[in-house]
Amino acid sequence: MSSMAFDGEAPETDDEEEVCEKVEKVTNRTETPRKQPSLVDKKLEKQWTQAAIETINVCQKRSVNQEKTMQKVTESAADCFTSMQNVAAKLNVVHTNVTRLEDSVADLLEASQLLPDKFPMGMSRANVPREPQSESADVFAEPSSQGSRSEQVMSPRSGSSASVLQYGSEMGSVSQMSSASTLRRGGPRGDLGIAAVDHRTVQIQGMDDDLAADDGQPRLYVWGTRICVADVQRAFRDFLTVFKISHLDEDENMMTGNDENLHPIDMSQPYYMERLLECNNAEVTHINLNLAHLQSFSDALYRKVIAYPADVIPYLDIVVNEVFAERFNRTLSQSIELRPFNAEKTRNMRGLNPNDVDQLITISGMVTRTSALIPEMRSGFFQCSVCAFGIESEVDKGRIEEPVVCTNCSNTHCFQLVHNRSIFLDKQVIKLQESPDDMPSGETPHTVSVYAHGSLVESVQPGDRITVTGIFRAVGMKVNPKQRALASVYRTSIDALHFRKMDTARLHQDNGETLSEERIQQIIELSKRPDIMDALAQAIAPSIYEHDDVKKGLLCLLFGGTRKDDETTNKTKLRSEINILLCGDPGTSKSQMLQYVYRLLPRSQYTSGKGSSAVGLTASVSRDADTKQLVLQTGALVLADNGVCCIDEFDKMNDSARSVLHEVMEQQTLSIAKAGIICQLNARASILAAANPVDSKWNQNKTIVENIQLPHTLLSRFDLIFLIVDQQDEMQDRRLGNHLVSLYFENGTEQKKTEELDMNLLRDYIAYAKANVHPKLGEDASQFIIEKYLFMRKAGAQHGQITAYPRQLESLIRLSEAHAKIRLSEEVSVDDVDKAFTLWREALKQSAIDPATGRVDVAILASGMSSSGRKAVEAMCEIILKQLKTAKGFVTSKALFQTLKAADKTCTKEVFDEALNELAKKETIARSGERVRFQAVDA
Repeated sequence: MSSMAFDGEAPETDDEEEVCEKVEKVTNRTETPRKQPSLVDKKLEKQWTQAAIETINVCQKRSVNQEKTMQKVTESAADCFTSMQNVAAKLNVVHTNVTRLEDSVADLLEASQLLPDKFPMGMSRANVPREPQSESADVFAEPSSQGSRSEQVMSPRSGSSASVLQYGSEMGSVSQMSSASTLRRGGPRGDLGIAAVDHRTVQIQGMDDDLAADDGQPRLYVWGTRICVADVQRAFRDFLTVFKISHLDEDENMMTGNDENLHPIDMSQPYYMERLLECNNAEVTHINLNLAHLQSFSDALYRKVIAYPADVIPYLDIVVNEVFAERFNRTLSQSIELRPFNAEKTRNMRGLNPNDVDQLITISGMVTRTSALIPEMRSGFFQCSVCAFGIESEVDKGRIEEPVVCTNCSNTHCFQLVHNRSIFLDKQVIKLQESPDDMPSGETPHTVSVYAHGSLVESVQPGDRITVTGIFRAVGMKVNPKQRALASVYRTSIDALHFRKMDTARLHQDNGETLSEERIQQIIELSKRPDIMDALAQAIAPSIYEHDDVKKGLLCLLFGGTRKDDETTNKTKLRSEINILLCGDPGTSKSQMLQYVYRLLPRSQYTSGKGSSAVGLTASVSRDADTKQLVLQTGALVLADNGVCCIDEFDKMNDSARSVLHEVMEQQTLSIAKAGIICQLNARASILAAANPVDSKWNQNKTIVENIQLPHTLLSRFDLIFLIVDQQDEMQDRRLGNHLVSLYFENGTEQKKTEELDMNLLRDYIAYAKANVHPKLGEDASQFIIEKYLFMRKAGAQHGQITAYPRQLESLIRLSEAHAKIRLSEEVSVDDVDKAFTLWREALKQSAIDPATGRVDVAILASGMSSSGRKAVEAMCEIILKQLKTAKGFVTSKALFQTLKAADKTCTKEVFDEALNELAKKETIARSGERVRFQAVDA
């Protein structure tokens, strides 16, 4: 900068040289030894001072020149920066105009779909013969005249060449589309992870294709597949507008109308056009596509959907939205999505192999655990930290690429993610366990992870038995999270596209909402029969002979009482589920009845007493393999919420597992406090248990507590306890033998068909009653129940026994509500209370009989001992005290019992031991091992 001179400035080179010479002369002169000041010295000093002043003046002049130079450079830079800002503003205006122009072009393309007769899509104005293509094909097709790079591909059939088209993101017509236009054409779905605009396409002529109408014309194919975009969309459009069916499954025969109520589908119209009508009336944004319908219409299109679901389904979504817009001249707030299900390629979890990766599969199982909602990013907004320029980046195959270079200020690695302006989608991880029917013998059940996205989140709950249709995925696992190296073993999962809960062998899980009007009328007519209770009881387990009272009790369990929802939270919560215990001799079909109920109900669990632990029934704490966090793994009682938990071999459960049932059977909740997880889970399940006697044969001389050795606090929580005894009767044995033998050879086919019809009717009847009938107690029924309760209390009071407790009164109310629900009545009548009391009394006669007196004594269930037995123990206590008072010191219990046995032959060892325990509790006697002595009580 020192050599630069502006106008009005003289060069500084000559002045500097003169000053330097003068300074050098003065310096040389002053090197002589200093003498006394003289005129010569004064003259030299004056010259030196003058030279120094001239040097200072030159430096000042140079500094001023530099300041002027820097000022002019700064002004020039400011002018350049202002010019750059003006250019940037003009570029933004141009970009906005281009964006508006693209939106207008997109709107014109959509409007052109309404005029297919005037200008078919894909035909040029010069009337050059060309294959008709849909809008999606025109989006991907780029004319070769635009100078894009292309490759030559030889057709496998004709040997002709064709130009390869680029990825959609590389083409100008797609990459410059605005965000509004992208949303209108449909962004990537969360379950597919890819949109139609992300596909790379190629135009090939003469490829052999089952869907091709004319093999001579070039067609647009998705790169790496045999999917012709135009042919697939044309075939699927024909399927939507033409396909009709004469028979539908139970979950497909109803549609939502304008009044948000379900109406039967018009079978005379194309089925999927009716589904589009439902989307228009009820604002439904999805359509369930039954792949069995698609296979019957076009097997070639079905195979393409199965083999390339992520590539084909986005084009099918475009067709559905086009057909909807053509028919109703409007679009929904969200684009309509297809949810395929019922694929023929149904596999169990063990049959999944690498050949199924990225294909559409259908598997069934039971949901064991669902995770919390996970926000998954679908579109990220990145903002430059230097110039605050924003860029949106959409997800591509599960990944979002962060921009590296800012197009506004050209800085690198300067972007930050702005969460508030990003778009997220709900995601949930579901653990699906293998169905027991698909499990080989001796194997443990397999578990697979299922990912649900969007509206499929929270659509299933733990305990549901479902059929999942989705895409089988394989994702690489990193050896080290900080490194890019992947392990050779991949982690597999399923991206769910559809959940189906319907099971033809079980009750409806949708509360009977899909029942047709004809079926409902048939159910209402059936409920008017006077013998409806007996007719439905006969339909329960028809292969089991007699046991009519037990079947009626099971019928009441299936229907249940009326649930009392406490809206004000001021009342005590009352349960509506009915608990039943079946006990008796082995081989009396107790387990068969449990299996029947387990297979009938959708939310039911079956377990055995010996193989069940307290953790297995309630919940266990485990560490999640993915998140490494402690999670709660629910047990059988929680999975059976709003269902039935069947427990076989109830008498063989350990005490820790049995103690869990106390809270569940009465409070309908399950309290957990483990590993820092403190919660209260819902366990609104009915308990159906079966128990065998301790001596293998039911002893009529013992009470039920002594026979099955269950705690009386647990027995009192059962509403009905049935005793099934194998009695020796020749006529009864002959009838039972004829029935069993007839199951194997006589009219087996017809009987099986009749049982199936009865089963279907029972399923529909129970589902309709539980969903629509909620009976309540009337004034007459309430008074009648109170009278029955007082009658039971008085009947036992005459003999010094208690024959009813408040729990028996609540059981009677629940049974009465179940009888009213069986009749489809909204009010409990006196006749319902009378029938419920008869059933309850019959069950009580079998289970709560005092062997000593032959009378019903509810104290056996409440306290574990009958009133007569308690009196016998009290009498034995008095006799023992008399003997010990006369004896001196300790007496062995064995010698004492022999003495009492010799005096009274009716004395039993059980009564003697119970009497000793009672005296020891009162501290009347002192025990030391087998020896006892009298102990005086201090006053």
